[in-house]
Amino acid sequence: MAHTIQYTMKTTYSESAQKGIDQLLHSALNYSPAIQHQYAIVVPCYNEEKRFAYNAFKDFAQKHPEVLLCLVNDGSKDKTLAVLRGIQTESPNNIVVYDMPQNGGKSEAVRQGVLFVHKNYDSKLIGFLDADLATTPEEWLQMANYKENYPKYGAIVGSRIQRLGAEINRDDSRSLASTVIKKIIKTILKANFQDTQCGAKIFQRNLIPFLFKNQFQTPWLFDVEIFLRLQKKFGKTTLQRGVLEYPLLHWSEIGDSRLKLKDTIKIPIQLLGLYYHYQMKKQPKNILSNKNAKLVLQHY
Repeated sequence: MAHTIQYTMKTTYSESAQKGIDQLLHSALNYSPAIQHQYAIVVPCYNEEKRFAYNAFKDFAQKHPEVLLCLVNDGSKDKTLAVLRGIQTESPNNIVVYDMPQNGGKSEAVRQGVLFVHKNYDSKLIGFLDADLATTPEEWLQMANYKENYPKYGAIVGSRIQRLGAEINRDDSRSLASTVIKKIIKTILKANFQDTQCGAKIFQRNLIPFLFKNQFQTPWLFDVEIFLRLQKKFGKTTLQRGVLEYPLLHWSEIGDSRLKLKDTIKIPIQLLGLYYHYQMKKQPKNILSNKNAKLVLQHY
């Protein structure tokens, strides 16, 4: 009799605990926020189970309810999705998880996450950040606040410029290949960009459909494609008068991101392909004049 009562109590407790967990997860997954998220950060995640900066993202979300974190699981093969669902329960007000069943690569994860946020939330500034936190969400927020002071610009992008007072830790061993690629990018964009490949970027809400509606041509050069799309839509002088470069105070190279030999060959070829697609290939005549384009870039 005593054994039966003890077993019944254990079963009841176990069922109650599981029910509580299920309710917590359900409330997080189906949460409809009453607060307005001014800003939204999309974070692409692939096989991040063991390296995801759980506490850093959790602390940021709890301190900044005005910022939505959209964590995109890019078809991970490990338990990344479970980790993301877990952190979502920690701050359901402003953490949302978007699950891609199949791996699409960083560019597609960013694209789908940005479009998801644009469709379901009213954030006026939407951008993205790398999961490795080479740039912290705190500095991303500083970028967003800085952008607010210059509403005429349609976008703001992080720039890893090494200078006095800044902690920019980059691997100099790949400087030659990077320098060549930078020169090719500057030539293609016809703009004096210091850094197009930094993983921290922010855009006005009204630009999202123009920039992210269609899939990108390449998985890793989509940053360059974004700028080419801006030029294609609004004219070749768009970048100079419509995009801000923000010199980061902190940036750390995480892991081995050095360019491999095959990349130094592949990237220039892909850049030439982008140049042909966006600047040499004949396109339908743009119905937007430069004057109208300026209004679109500045309008919220």
